[in-house]
Amino acid sequence: MLTFDLLKTEGLARRGRLTLNHGVVQTPVFMPVGTYGTVKGVLPRSLLEMGAEIILGNTFHLWLRPGLEVIGAFGGLHRFEGWPRPMLTDSGGFQVWSLAGSAKITEEGVRFASPVNGDRLFLTPEISMQIQTVLDSDIVMQLDECTPYETGGRKTTPDEAARSMAMSLRWARRSRDAFERLSNRNALFGIVQGGMYESLREESAAALAAMDFPGYAVGGVSVGEPKEDMLRIMAHTPRLLPPHKPRYLMGVGTPEDLVEGVASGIDMFDCVMPTRNARNGHLFTRFGDLKIRNAKHRRDERPLDPTCTCHACKGTTLADGSAAGTVSGGFSRAYLHHLERCGEMLAPMLASIHNLHYYVNLMREIRAALDEGRFEAFRARFKADRARGVD
Repeated sequence: MLTFDLLKTEGLARRGRLTLNHGVVQTPVFMPVGTYGTVKGVLPRSLLEMGAEIILGNTFHLWLRPGLEVIGAFGGLHRFEGWPRPMLTDSGGFQVWSLAGSAKITEEGVRFASPVNGDRLFLTPEISMQIQTVLDSDIVMQLDECTPYETGGRKTTPDEAARSMAMSLRWARRSRDAFERLSNRNALFGIVQGGMYESLREESAAALAAMDFPGYAVGGVSVGEPKEDMLRIMAHTPRLLPPHKPRYLMGVGTPEDLVEGVASGIDMFDCVMPTRNARNGHLFTRFGDLKIRNAKHRRDERPLDPTCTCHACKGTTLADGSAAGTVSGGFSRAYLHHLERCGEMLAPMLASIHNLHYYVNLMREIRAALDEGRFEAFRARFKADRARGVD
């Protein structure tokens, strides 16, 4: 089941509400990525407390470990990982792209060696739908071929991108047919491909719209292309899609990318950047990015981000109403720097919670701005704040 209500617009920016089998999602929304059935280093409770409404699982990796027999015994991924709200699973197409030379892609599907134990595996649109049906994710993605930006060390040509896009369209039809045969109760999204070529994006979007998917994704970006190309395709593609269906930009990106994506008409985002950067001591704040490993933070008594209310910045309220932490209820930059330099597990955990909170709260602020008809004013202030830099 999926219903999408478009509640308000400002320019191309959209404010909506997505109703799925496991709950309601307010859009625009950022979806934390939980590759192996967990958002790395973050408890489901912390995700719920920060206001995450939907998270991702990775079809490819969950198929390999722990496998469908285990997850199926739990009735799906929600109960297996203890997540009560909606969930989206990708189809495995991006992982096939990342395998590069070790995967053989044909019209029938993809043959590759398991990166876990070397077993020979075969992934087809039909098998991807079977896996995602067992996972019981609220949003299922078609299997597609993620068109690379470069092929053989050179930019992918229009003809190469066109052949890849056309096969993704054929796989979209096979995915849809298999999804329906399986009587999957959830919602299947089509994925627009076409590389960095606007005309191919237009052809892909038109063909997918004719298949009448419940929602659509913009795929094949953030695959090594220059930033200006990504922004160009991100700005061009959403307007090609049916206005009454949700639009999802896959694998993007920085806080600036999210704001510009909303301005282009995107409703849903995901990216590993908040948690991946957190594990490397790179933190996002309202006033720019902060690298907590830098020596200048060694004696800094200030909180990480005074404008943030996450556990790292404001601490955790205890049962007696007091707060755990050292600075205004939170943790000092000096302490976080110390954890990083010592390689303590708490460092990436707190950093991940902070970065995800920042992303989730950014989308909350965007929704509020759209509700009040002041998105463009918010966008201008956001750019100015981020350009100011961290004190």
